[in-house]
Amino acid sequence: MFDGLKDKLSGFRKDVEENADVDGSDERDDADADESDAASSADAPAADSDADGAGDSVVTPETDAGDDAGDADPSTFQRAKAFATGRIIIEEEDLEEPLWDLEMALLESDVEMSVAEQILDTVRETMLGESRKQVDTTGELVESALHDALLDVIAVGQFDFEERIAEAEKPVTIVFTGVNGVGKTTSIAKLSEWLDERGYSSVLANGDTYRAGANEQIAEHADRLDRELIAHDQGGDPAAVIYDGVEYAEANDVDVVLGDTAGRLHTSDDLMAQLEKIDRVVDPDMTLFVDEAVAGQDAVNRAKEFNDAAEIDGAILTKADADSSGGAAISVAYVTGKPILFLGTGQGYDDITLFDPEELVESLLGEE
Repeated sequence: MFDGLKDKLSGFRKDVEENADVDGSDERDDADADESDAASSADAPAADSDADGAGDSVVTPETDAGDDAGDADPSTFQRAKAFATGRIIIEEEDLEEPLWDLEMALLESDVEMSVAEQILDTVRETMLGESRKQVDTTGELVESALHDALLDVIAVGQFDFEERIAEAEKPVTIVFTGVNGVGKTTSIAKLSEWLDERGYSSVLANGDTYRAGANEQIAEHADRLDRELIAHDQGGDPAAVIYDGVEYAEANDVDVVLGDTAGRLHTSDDLMAQLEKIDRVVDPDMTLFVDEAVAGQDAVNRAKEFNDAAEIDGAILTKADADSSGGAAISVAYVTGKPILFLGTGQGYDDITLFDPEELVESLLGEE
């Protein structure tokens, strides 16, 4: 998963290491040469004094060496000393080209522009710092900087989904929204199974009364999973369907109501009005946005637009197993301020996993 971005992040680490190693080697050679010249010039006056005899002015080695050392760039000796002890200091010039390459790699991987800029700023700040601190190895510093930068943007708004379900007053009502064809209904079925495995009962409510065949599609999932389905005829009121689902759950001690809605664009006024009515009538505990990870930048833009039009609480990204770039997973939480909660990773009902930002970062950096 996300192999393309993983390769690009690995390339950034190698670029910084190579730049720092080359610069440091050159400076260490320059420093050695300066010190050698200083020693030679210090010896020369003493030899002349021995040859010419008394009456000549003698320049001490300490004075001459000190003057030559003072002419050298202090950072040259600082970095040379660092290299001599197996440590390194990262300078701005070491990062200039690798950071540019990293920015291009992130954008090519469908990472949203503001997210890429935030990552670059964090990497630069961590690696340079006010004191340009020394580290054991360049690779360790790069890895630490990337880890922190990626986690900062991926983990925005993250919360424990199962804990929220456990602590909430029952029934918990969750409404699913997004555009057509991204896997909303299948994600509902998967989440119903995920909840069942953890001891939570659920009822499905088909608020997608707009699309022909929607009842049949969700009914097939309900039959396979042996779940109760609440549905009205095509053209009915979506808010009324989900409200009936809540009443059923209350009467039958069901823990969670999972409400489907019609696929829509944020620009569809009628369908967005339906969501607003569902909010008023049902007052769901959570509204989850569903989109495909492989949609990349489109998924990021849609998540922002849906959140602006009808506030979401989190996102589910389907087809994450087919996503080689990782741009949506990197960007969605940052641009909306709402977390990614689940990843869909296959066709089976058990192919859904809780989204773990730390786990994703470790995977991208090859730490596991």
